Amino acid sequence: MKKIRWGIIGCGDVTEIKSGPAFNLINNSELIAVMRRDEVKAKDYAIRHKVPKWYCNANELINDKDINAIYIATPPSSHEEYSIAAIHAGKPVYVEKPMSTDAASAKRISDAAKNSGIKLSVAHYRRGQPYFNKIKDLLNAGTIGQVKFIQLTFNKKLLSSEELHLPGNKWRVNAAISGGGLFHDLAPHQLDILYYFFGDAEYADGIAINQSRQYNAHDVVTGNMLYANDVFFNGAWRFNATAADEKDVCIIYGINGKITFSFFGEQRIVIEKGDAPEIISFTPPRHVQQPMIERVVKYFLDEGLNPCSGEEGVMVMKLIDAFTKKDAHFTKQVF
Repeated sequence: MKKIRWGIIGCGDVTEIKSGPAFNLINNSELIAVMRRDEVKAKDYAIRHKVPKWYCNANELINDKDINAIYIATPPSSHEEYSIAAIHAGKPVYVEKPMSTDAASAKRISDAAKNSGIKLSVAHYRRGQPYFNKIKDLLNAGTIGQVKFIQLTFNKKLLSSEELHLPGNKWRVNAAISGGGLFHDLAPHQLDILYYFFGDAEYADGIAINQSRQYNAHDVVTGNMLYANDVFFNGAWRFNATAADEKDVCIIYGINGKITFSFFGEQRIVIEKGDAPEIISFTPPRHVQQPMIERVVKYFLDEGLNPCSGEEGVMVMKLIDAFTKKDAHFTKQVF
């Protein structure tokens, strides 16, 4: 294989700018075809992005002989079906996050790839961005000394009735499609980066609750993790906050200082070690997945390592399950 010729299953909003155009901007990579159930929308996407072929049937795209790699960008409930179909067709897979609706489904995808000898990468694309890799470098260099505690706070305003019915939100708050609520859509980015920084969690537990009853999925989640060397993590996610209370902050505390950053906001690292804070800023790439896709292309061409394996994707799903499988309404205890 000298060139990766991609087919995209699910050419929705996430592929318009974040990922889709990047496939034609990387050496030895080309976007050949796209698929969407709505043929009119698939054709429109293909014409606008100058993609030669379009389909409204996923299996037809998977079996297109001109395509030798598949990017799956559908909602999570179909990731397993399409990933395994592509793997059985002998084509490497780049699958969107969350990897699937739960860890068991994600493991079936990972096992299928491993047992077939087909390459699989998960689109935890923040791993490829210089901003997050700089934080990783600072931690590895001992900039704030031994890490002791990680605090994550993430508040998003409650979706209005009108917002709930927007196409981009309807599936995200449908647990049958997304696996849970908005936590399942956004937290994988955060939990994967922490996994990227600190490795496996030795312990993870949490509580999820549907507090606002605005939709049929949890909207408040809390989680605790313990990493190696007694590094403790505490996180709280609220998707029913007011606009004034919106917040996206993670603080990593070391014995010599702390590092503060956000996952989705301005790419700004603040390092505090007792003197004047040091601030390091980055400009995110226009196509935010481009650095990750470049690594995936090299991996598929046997020119580099896997930037995010199926096994790593499963680990992130296990954390999500650990945080959300206990609904406080059903686990109350009297002390």
